[in-house]
Amino acid sequence: MKKRTKRYLSSTLVTAMVLTTVLTGCGGGSGNSGGGGSSSSKNGGLPELTADRYELDASAPAWQLDKKTDTTQLTWYVNADWWNTDWGNDTVTKKIKEDLNLDVQFITGDDTKLNTFFAGGKKPDIITVFDASSSVAQSAANWAWSLNELADKYDPYFYEVASKDSLNWFKLSDGKTYGYPDYSNGQDVYDSGLLKATTAFAIRKDVYEALNEPVMGTPEQFLSVLREIKENYPDLIPFGSNSMTDSTGSLGADLQNFLGVPIENEDGTWYDRNMDEDYLAWIKTLSAAYREGLISDDNFSDDGTAHEDKVKTGKYACLFIGGTPQRSGPLQVWRSANPNAEYIAIDGPQSTVGNAPTLSQAGLSGWMINYISKDCSDPIKAIEVFTYLISDYGGLLCKYGVEGETYTINSDGLYELMPEVKEMKDTDNDKFKKVYRLSEFIVFGNDKYDAYSADVTESTQQMQKWGEGKLKPQFIIENISPDQGSAEARAKSAIDTNWNTTLTSLIRSGSDDDFDKILADHVAFRESNNWDGIVKIYNEKMSANREKLSN
Repeated sequence: MKKRTKRYLSSTLVTAMVLTTVLTGCGGGSGNSGGGGSSSSKNGGLPELTADRYELDASAPAWQLDKKTDTTQLTWYVNADWWNTDWGNDTVTKKIKEDLNLDVQFITGDDTKLNTFFAGGKKPDIITVFDASSSVAQSAANWAWSLNELADKYDPYFYEVASKDSLNWFKLSDGKTYGYPDYSNGQDVYDSGLLKATTAFAIRKDVYEALNEPVMGTPEQFLSVLREIKENYPDLIPFGSNSMTDSTGSLGADLQNFLGVPIENEDGTWYDRNMDEDYLAWIKTLSAAYREGLISDDNFSDDGTAHEDKVKTGKYACLFIGGTPQRSGPLQVWRSANPNAEYIAIDGPQSTVGNAPTLSQAGLSGWMINYISKDCSDPIKAIEVFTYLISDYGGLLCKYGVEGETYTINSDGLYELMPEVKEMKDTDNDKFKKVYRLSEFIVFGNDKYDAYSADVTESTQQMQKWGEGKLKPQFIIENISPDQGSAEARAKSAIDTNWNTTLTSLIRSGSDDDFDKILADHVAFRESNNWDGIVKIYNEKMSANREKLSN
């Protein structure tokens, strides 16, 4: 999944929306009930499905059965100013329009505009928001139709394409699911092998071969190889990681996953990964490397652009990467110019206690969450839209377009963009997005469709292969942070910020004694910021997650 900026609802806004929602109930839309008319509180419920529209058939999606001839008009609000509001002019939405006999008027905005819909008046037919843990999402039963109810009444085929894990994950306390996410990967997706690892410990191939393919599994081996690199390649930086200017880069959770640090205790309670002895042993090893000049100070001051410039020029001998897709461009620039010195993934540092890597990918929570409002003018058509876009048919359309028009399927069964389409993508990406919109209509996107592509970036192909079999979901610790606006949430934010700077200070510490003192100071900072209260919330939410996952 591409890295994107999440837009969160402010606590004041959420409070206003929830209060308004409770007071106004289902909203005040109105209209006819025939052929999927209004579903507002005025008529008291959903319209009946009539035979002149279609006969219910669980073996086929309703959009293929629907005999309604006039084009349905739906309004669709996306809570993001950057969303492309065009409809029916690019390859993707033109095909959706044709298949569903549908016109969509997109409305975009920020939290303020979203708030106006909850302050009174009629809500858009479909609403897409961000952050499943926000109060607006948690109160969806007041303003959105249950997807279970819509599927049962109009489109049971929805259950054939929707992920059971995702439906359970987004279920509210009433046992119903109201929102469906994009980029939500359940256990079935992990088991399918379609997801690719995005973390890698990479080394320049020429350096690796010149040093006789060294092993770097233990702290002693790791330091020994970095010393050899410094001696034999004085112009190279022996070791680098992702930018750490405003975060832990790839040396936080990514390294913990690489070392197989647990995510829960044996009794199912929250595990303090930052304090894991195995992980801290490797952070102390990095500190020793820093003291010997094997890690540059630039690693802690370079922003993303400066870091990528070093990757483009092959400046790092070894590089621990979190998010290989986001770095495929710089890696490819270096590879194209220096094919014999490309970066390749190796086993690299390994757990000192024998844990296997447990690399992480996107989980169940997704990013955008889509709802059908109780003011929807045609809930029948709306659930058809959901079924269509969640299905492989719709997902592959949004990713690759139309066969023979934008892609062909090669002898290996992989989707290959047609030459003129690929050329436009590579040379005029803005026009490519406007004309084709491939991989841009992502409201129901899914990472699994990446595996269908024949156009895998060469620079990361070997890294993905190295990561096969090493992915493990972390569903149990998703969305366990304290609720936004709470005292615990503010305390956690302060602790996270302190940990970001602490990790840098640990690596740059002047001695083991300094290392231990810096770590002790962080632990004391946690304790003075209601750490026990935060951990209690972690455990409560993990327990709730476990219940969802067991259904």
